[in-house]
Amino acid sequence: MTTHQMALRDRASYQLDPARPSDAWSCAERDAQEGADILMVKPGLPYLDLLRELSREFAQPWAVYHTSGEFAALESLASQGLASRAALHREILTAFKRAGASMIITYGARQARELLSL
Repeated sequence: MTTHQMALRDRASYQLDPARPSDAWSCAERDAQEGADILMVKPGLPYLDLLRELSREFAQPWAVYHTSGEFAALESLASQGLASRAALHREILTAFKRAGASMIITYGARQARELLSL
């Protein structure tokens, strides 16, 4: 396995540590100063509180990335009959919007519009 392949497997190389909120602020400030048209929070769920704060501070549109692990966890619960698939996804998508997301990147994009309009 190449160093590049190993780096892609290590989420620390492309996701912020939820235990270090100052990193999110630093990244948002830097990206805004560099002229970013859209700012992003990834992973989404551990950062809902920061998304709310950041979206109030920075006027750019905010995208939130609903990671594969977050999505898979919901799908697993639904497939085991432990919760309603639609209700789970609707709750998470609504939480992202309520926290300040202008756009949501998710593996459930094809169903998102329908789920949010229910």
